[in-house]
Amino acid sequence: MSSHPLAPEWLALPSDANALDAAVWPTNAVRDDSGEIRIGGVGVRELAASFGTPLYVIDEADARGRAESIRSAFETELARIGTDAKIYYAGKAFLSAEIARWVTEAGLYIDVCTGGELAVALAAGVDPARLGMHGNNKSLREIDRCVEVGVGAIVIDSVQEVDRVAEAAARHGRRQRVRLRVNSGVHAHTHEFLATAHEDQKFGVTLDQAQDVVASIRSHASLDFIGLHCHIGSQIFGSEGFAESAARLIALHKELLAAGDVPELNLGGGFGIAYTSADDPTPVEELAARIATVIAEECSLQDIPVPVLAFEPGRAVIGPSGVSLYEVGTTKDVEVQAADGSSDVRRYVSVDGGMSDNVRTALYGADYTVRIADRISDAEPQLVRVAGKHCESGDIVVNADYLPADVRPGDLVAVPATGAYCWSLASNYNHLGRPPVVAVRDGRARVIVRGETEADLLARDAGLDAR
Repeated sequence: MSSHPLAPEWLALPSDANALDAAVWPTNAVRDDSGEIRIGGVGVRELAASFGTPLYVIDEADARGRAESIRSAFETELARIGTDAKIYYAGKAFLSAEIARWVTEAGLYIDVCTGGELAVALAAGVDPARLGMHGNNKSLREIDRCVEVGVGAIVIDSVQEVDRVAEAAARHGRRQRVRLRVNSGVHAHTHEFLATAHEDQKFGVTLDQAQDVVASIRSHASLDFIGLHCHIGSQIFGSEGFAESAARLIALHKELLAAGDVPELNLGGGFGIAYTSADDPTPVEELAARIATVIAEECSLQDIPVPVLAFEPGRAVIGPSGVSLYEVGTTKDVEVQAADGSSDVRRYVSVDGGMSDNVRTALYGADYTVRIADRISDAEPQLVRVAGKHCESGDIVVNADYLPADVRPGDLVAVPATGAYCWSLASNYNHLGRPPVVAVRDGRARVIVRGETEADLLARDAGLDAR
């Protein structure tokens, strides 16, 4: 059987449309003897019956393990070159009180970029000294709160922020630790909207501006400049971009040492994960080893000591740990003309969620994998497009994958690698409530974020209060 003419080039025809690729699914996701997918020892039928669908499911042991392995890999490799590592979890990927506790218990720091994310981390009991505050437009209130509670580092993103942070620190009688975000000019090869190191973009200052901004920071007694920060993109495979960016930053780091101490360097991160079997992310051990070697070589070339290094792995911690569970409502065959002029059938499989719980497909053209979750089938693989229930033609969850041809209403289907940027980007489009988030581990499931009900949505409608 050949590949479907409407399938994208990267999508291979599977020999088994029931198989779970270990590179894409959480560590503790398996099919049992009945064909049901179990995650963390809990079957999808039980999850759907107990919590409903759509549902975000997080493999807790997998998430904790990834956090620990990333930290360990960088600590090991940086110890080899005589320095320490700080690993920051990206709060924007997915932040709740439980997640904040998991990652800090694994030895990670946390990045936040709004007052709301800061509030979650603090409410979860995270030591403020283990928090970093990002953002290109921090409000005066957010800056003041960060200084007041003792956030470990604020990333200065513009010239105006220097005085704003300095004034807040002076008002609270503190000496606030700050980094300066710079654009290295290195662009990782990712989707245009995810690339964040172009000169023509909203974050940071250019390398040419950096020395003047650092001099301004150092002129304030209430500020403590601890180093540079850079972020070259997201969903990055390979280490070449990090190597080139590090070389440029270390040259600037040396120049800044001439006027004062620069104890740290934050190289960002955005490490890629596998969303489909076609993705081949770089193992974190390989990334850590390569980056450490480059840093050691560049510092030796510049004849400077290796600073403490900070990294922000992004979705790599929580992304692979999440699975979205849906119920199929309808299926529909649509005849579509292929590029060669021939026509074939694309099967639309509509589920009870959609772009309100996963907007990445519509926003970025992201690709995902899908599998029937509550049974196995020996039917031939059929090319499908998984669509949501929203009144929007772009409401697509999985653009292209193969499912058994007998996929039918009532089936549970699961989409892996949805732990990052799905719940955090979720909306109430068409007045759907955002789904609950359930953590599974050792055969048990518990809600870590409650889902929204229609009553929750109506409670915010002030027009109903007036009536």
